Amino acid sequence: MFIAVASLVLIIIGLALAKKGITSPDTEKKNTRIPPVLAGALPFLLIFLGLFGLLSRSFVTVGSHEVGLMKRIYLAPNLPPGKIIAANGEKGPQAEILGPGFHFRPLIKLLYDIDFAPVTEIPEGQYGLLVAKDGRPLEDGKFLADPWPENKFSDMLNADYFLTGGKGQKGPQLDVLRPGKYRLNTFLFSTQTRPALDVPTGHVAVIRSNVQTRDQCLSAVNVTGRTGETVATPIVPKGCVGVWDEPLPPGRYYLNEKAYVATIIPTRLQTWTYVGGYTERKINLRVDNDGRISQEEVSREVPVPPGAADRAITVRVEGWTVPVDMRVVVQVHPRNAPKVVASVGDLQRVEDNIITPAIRDILRTIGGHKDRKVLDFVENRDEITELVEKTIAREGDKAGVTIQEVRMGEPAIPPELLVATLREQLATQLNKTYQKERQAQKERISVERERASADQQKTLVTAEIQKQAAVHKMEQLRLEGEGQKLKLMEIAKGQKALADVFGKDYAMQLQALEKALEAARANPALVKVPVVQVNGSGSGYEGAAAILGASNIIRMMDGLDRKTQPKKSTRK
Repeated sequence: MFIAVASLVLIIIGLALAKKGITSPDTEKKNTRIPPVLAGALPFLLIFLGLFGLLSRSFVTVGSHEVGLMKRIYLAPNLPPGKIIAANGEKGPQAEILGPGFHFRPLIKLLYDIDFAPVTEIPEGQYGLLVAKDGRPLEDGKFLADPWPENKFSDMLNADYFLTGGKGQKGPQLDVLRPGKYRLNTFLFSTQTRPALDVPTGHVAVIRSNVQTRDQCLSAVNVTGRTGETVATPIVPKGCVGVWDEPLPPGRYYLNEKAYVATIIPTRLQTWTYVGGYTERKINLRVDNDGRISQEEVSREVPVPPGAADRAITVRVEGWTVPVDMRVVVQVHPRNAPKVVASVGDLQRVEDNIITPAIRDILRTIGGHKDRKVLDFVENRDEITELVEKTIAREGDKAGVTIQEVRMGEPAIPPELLVATLREQLATQLNKTYQKERQAQKERISVERERASADQQKTLVTAEIQKQAAVHKMEQLRLEGEGQKLKLMEIAKGQKALADVFGKDYAMQLQALEKALEAARANPALVKVPVVQVNGSGSGYEGAAAILGASNIIRMMDGLDRKTQPKKSTRK
């Protein structure tokens, strides 16, 4: 401002001096004049300096990452009441902005106050909420400005178009800025960054809309709650006020959080466990070396693990309190996700307000049946699990949750009910063990016997061979006896034939002679060779006797002959 005023003063002085000429006060006193050359150039120098000062206030240079904001100060009408941004050159903040580069406008720095603001940058993964400080008032019943057509969004960011041709509305805008850089008139728009909506894999986003962006929204679908009453939040088509019937699949979305409330619903299998929170008691059985059974009671606290839906479900059966661990596997199909949000709110509320109370009530009802026994939770657990699953599935379906399966864990049966069975089983096992040990002992003895037999295999083989040799020897002797028998039979036949020819006496003598010859062959000493000649006649053994001499054989034969001859009778 000072430079502009000084420049105008210099121009005025220069024009005055050029018109009248100048005389220095000092020279008037001394009656001396300024040289004519200097006196003629001074007005033009003052005018030039004044013009240069004014020109220096007539251009603006805006950086590449800046926005030039103008505020009119002089020589313009005032803004109408209620207006903040001047769209027609009034005093105050101007709708027009200066882009990057050199801008020449006469006395721009004199008539306007120029501010430089950085461009508006929306980082990746976020979006910008816009709030307009000027424009048409919002309609009754609305808290956000109407959306702009998609092809007009860039025009909306033009403050001049927003205030004049676009008929923009003041207040929060429904449309948001996506990641990027924008040259905004910060006199008109203020921005706030918000994180974008990221829907992870295995999830969907159910949108509850607070604004209507379509012309007709008459086909709202009411949802029935667990009590049969219609819930307050209807399920509506996309673009209407209410819960949209089409959930958003996994991805990134830039939705105005003031207009759209997103609820992330997992569509993968979810496991809700009811475990711990009770004292577990057990009776341990021990067997000493003598086979006697003793028992000892132990107990421990079972805590609720992190991430469990709730503690174990306590069931009262036959007067006994039995903690039962349960596991429920649930899943929300994408088509049912809007129903979950409309009827309950989210999956955590389904777990806390529907499934947990229902499964406790169902299991306690089953356990409290008059025919139910405590040991049924061990022996008939499949039947109980099936009953729980069928009943809880109906409760989950009312909230849009599919019950995939229900599994029962190990129930904490009072040990007093199990100790008798355990002792019986242990005694049975001990008996079986004793029988098996006896059988093993027998088998060991058999093995030792076979091992000893194997060690004496050589002796057994020798004995076997000797046994077989004896059998062969016996057979040989039998055959020899048979041969001897046949031989004697043949000899007897021959002797009989010989006796028939020569008579019995000669036959016997001939046989005796054969025996003698055999003996002589065996013992030659028995034979004596005679050196005399003996003559005789007859058909007896004279020749042979002469040859043999008075040998033992002859005498033996003579004695035999005398014994065999019949005695002569002396009786007349």
